[in-house]
Amino acid sequence: MSRRSKSAIKPAALRRGDRVAIVAPASSFSRDDFEAGCAALGRMGYEPVYDDSIFHRDLYFAGSAERRARELERMFARDDVRAILCVRGGYGSNYLLPMLDVRKLAASPKIFAGYSDLTCLLTYFLDAGGFVTLHGPMVAKDFAHPDGVDLNSWQAAVEGENRWSLSYGTDSGVKVLATGEAEGTVYGGCLSILAASLGTPYEIQTDDTILFLEDISAKPFQIDRMLMQLKLAGKLKGVRGIIFGEMLGCVQAPDQGYSLEEVIMRVAGDLNVPVAYGLRSGHVSRENVTLPIGVHARLSADGSAVTLEILESATQA
Repeated sequence: MSRRSKSAIKPAALRRGDRVAIVAPASSFSRDDFEAGCAALGRMGYEPVYDDSIFHRDLYFAGSAERRARELERMFARDDVRAILCVRGGYGSNYLLPMLDVRKLAASPKIFAGYSDLTCLLTYFLDAGGFVTLHGPMVAKDFAHPDGVDLNSWQAAVEGENRWSLSYGTDSGVKVLATGEAEGTVYGGCLSILAASLGTPYEIQTDDTILFLEDISAKPFQIDRMLMQLKLAGKLKGVRGIIFGEMLGCVQAPDQGYSLEEVIMRVAGDLNVPVAYGLRSGHVSRENVTLPIGVHARLSADGSAVTLEILESATQA
């Protein structure tokens, strides 16, 4: 797979009244949570649409890989759909990678949002398809709950705001692990999925990026192992800055005598790039932040504050 060599394609912006397609590329899901998420999207002014086959089940998947791949291609091909939102992650999106015609998808790019297992699609669509994707809320996970979505970042991303920022002070829970300022392309997602891409035709491309890494319920030594895997594979060598997510449940119970931040800096401390920790995107406790994957941004981390400034729109009018 060749390195991205030009600015990413931006899908059309999303407006009230637009249709949003709901897809399930990975695991099966709760029908109640699905309906709650669709109802919330309706209250936001969108019109959710989906195939009845979305409720199929095959082991722990939302139907066969063939069903999931064709569902995704159909939604990209629909002229009446402006965005594609995933129901949930779980596991199974990797089955779709060799089945999708990414050039065909890129010919009609749309907003595509998800996280967790969907990380492999977010990065593949950018790396091979060349279009911006969104690491952000999902239907049965975040939209289904009253405080599940950070609306400011969602609206800035999907409505094509030209320049916006995420700023965090000392009382926000976001921490500076290494000071500095850097510019690069926002990239990344779930650490487990990013590490799993190594050695495959869909291997992540991290040069010149502000790399976002998040996970859930992985023990610190497992986070260490995956970070070292990225480092030994040369995937941290070209990054401009790193931001970690909230990292829920990433502890060694019951008597952990060290912090995950310490573990991270054992690996990242010699990279000489700014490193921040605690940005709520992906697996989060509340108000999931939408991060555009594939846009240029500036990361500033000093002793008291972290700012991620998105320097261009993620969508176009």
